[in-house]
Amino acid sequence: MRSNSGEGRLPFHRPAIEGVKDIIAVASGKGGVGKSTTADMKMIPMENFGVKCMSMGFLAAKDAPIVWRGPMVMSALEKLTRGVAWGNLDIIVVDMPPGTGDAQLSMSQRLRLSGAVIVSTPQDIALLDARRGANMFRKVEVPILGLIENMSCFTCPHCGKHSYIFGNGGAQMTAEEMDMEFLGKVPLMTEIRETSDEGNPLVMSCPDCEVSQIYERIAHRIIEKLKELNAQPSSPQIIV
Repeated sequence: MRSNSGEGRLPFHRPAIEGVKDIIAVASGKGGVGKSTTADMKMIPMENFGVKCMSMGFLAAKDAPIVWRGPMVMSALEKLTRGVAWGNLDIIVVDMPPGTGDAQLSMSQRLRLSGAVIVSTPQDIALLDARRGANMFRKVEVPILGLIENMSCFTCPHCGKHSYIFGNGGAQMTAEEMDMEFLGKVPLMTEIRETSDEGNPLVMSCPDCEVSQIYERIAHRIIEKLKELNAQPSSPQIIV
């Protein structure tokens, strides 16, 4: 029998992905869905701007519905992680399925996650889902790297007036209440949507823009947090 840090709990054992140093989960209570397929050989990820990407959306017909039970979802996620020829990477960012059900819990346990980033908009209903997501990761002993407030503020392009469409300060207050680091606020901007849809994200098309700098600061802080976690000594395990 094994216990972790003397608490009498069995430690979670998560197999790694060969050649990958860290895995980060990006989670939310809401999101889109996609479809995957299975293959006998490893799939080759798409690549742009030096970033490799694999998605169930790449493998689905445009209007194909997704009618899958939990085991089918887990099989697809397994293929998208260990069934892809990723090569040597520093970080894989996993866009987690929305919610905190069996698929999310199983994926958190089956991947050796280095940490999780929680994303939320400022309104109360979204923050409730963010809290559930954070608590799920804590239950499976995945460190929370921090909370990002997305769509925090809209600035009118004509008059420059700030509008807090989804409320103001909710995510930062939630981060403080749950002892999570607040990583930053990302504004609601048409340019983010337009450049992303065009396949030329704002951080590449306009790296000196204010919002690009926000993304860059958040990314650098996440990398710093990973280094801090990797530098910490692992908790002793008592084996009887």
